[in-house]
Amino acid sequence: MILVTGTKRSGTSMWMQILKAAGLPIIGEPFVGVWESSIKEANPRGFFESRLRQGVFYGTNPNPETGAWLDPRTTRSHVVKVFIPGLVRTDFAYIDRVVATMRPWREYGPSIDRLNALEDAWFATQPDSEEKSRRERALRHRGRVPAWAEWWFETYELVRDVGTRRYPIHLTTYDRLLETPRESIRTTLEWLGSGDLEAAVVAVEPTLRTVTQGEDPPGLDLEAAALMDEIYRVVHNADELKPALLAQMNETQARLVQRFGAPSRERLREDQDSPA
Repeated sequence: MILVTGTKRSGTSMWMQILKAAGLPIIGEPFVGVWESSIKEANPRGFFESRLRQGVFYGTNPNPETGAWLDPRTTRSHVVKVFIPGLVRTDFAYIDRVVATMRPWREYGPSIDRLNALEDAWFATQPDSEEKSRRERALRHRGRVPAWAEWWFETYELVRDVGTRRYPIHLTTYDRLLETPRESIRTTLEWLGSGDLEAAVVAVEPTLRTVTQGEDPPGLDLEAAALMDEIYRVVHNADELKPALLAQMNETQARLVQRFGAPSRERLREDQDSPA
């Protein structure tokens, strides 16, 4: 499979829209459940998600509701969105190529907050339902760690997983895609080996970006902030994550795990009911 990954609100939906427009077969729907009513404003062109965003593993494949099984031999060209915690637990047989996107950590928190506010406002007007109960379960996990730390933990998990399992990955930034859409998409489609460039470029709509960088939050680890800025700069410029930077990441991870525990590992065991 071709897995589109990143943190939430990092541009994964836009990449799904791009690859769909390019003609690649995708797995996922524009809006799941009540999302078209509740949070469409956050992503008018759709999120293109499925149960598989939690990972392609024994808990999602075969589908626990229908029994349908995805064969790794016949789904190599299929595109599916899988967030970083799900990618980490995806069976290696299903990882053919990974298209990863990164958004600045200072935009991550405000973007998540905006999405949550849309969802909160909509559900406040709704009667009790199974969907509302699922959301309330998901709310228990909201805010366990600050947004900047969540960005860090997931980004660290991605780098570690790639370094451990060595699957093919194409990593770029949300800003790079918006700044140079044709070049970014051309490079990606050539790496994937297929896709209609002209149709794909049309799918990029920079005006849909609604959140920019916010102020530094209270309790921010300044050393970690500088490192997160550097990681983003390296990825944005398509440079290499050199050994010295990786060593610094390991040191920072150990320090932040001491402070917050290991929330990213906990998320690997959770049903991520909240939207992206």
